[in-house]
Amino acid sequence: MKKIKISNGSHKISMIVGITALAAAAAGAYYLYGSDKSAKNRRQVKSWMLKMKADVMDRIEKIKDLSKQAYENTIDEVSKKYSQVKSVDQKELIQLAKRMKSHWKEIEGDIKNTVGKEVKKVTK
Repeated sequence: MKKIKISNGSHKISMIVGITALAAAAAGAYYLYGSDKSAKNRRQVKSWMLKMKADVMDRIEKIKDLSKQAYENTIDEVSKKYSQVKSVDQKELIQLAKRMKSHWKEIEGDIKNTVGKEVKKVTK
């Protein structure tokens, strides 16, 4: 096995965003299908919530140096866009934005755990 050290910062950020997206997807899957209240949870999830989360993830992937401030600003910008949609309940929008911002500590932990680690690659 040959060890390759990633030196480009954009690769590190991409890896972090990928890991974070995977963790969010796993949490979402459990929420919708794995818990005792999953049927009720599935009825409550609205499509605009999923689209908003995807919009936030798309924008975060483009940020080179992700910080708490940049993360929260991104959520605020996307929330403002969704606040103009008539079918979006403003209380639900505020709650979703607040919930998304509360995940920063987990994302920050993923960043700290990923940056500086070596990536193992199998070569033939």
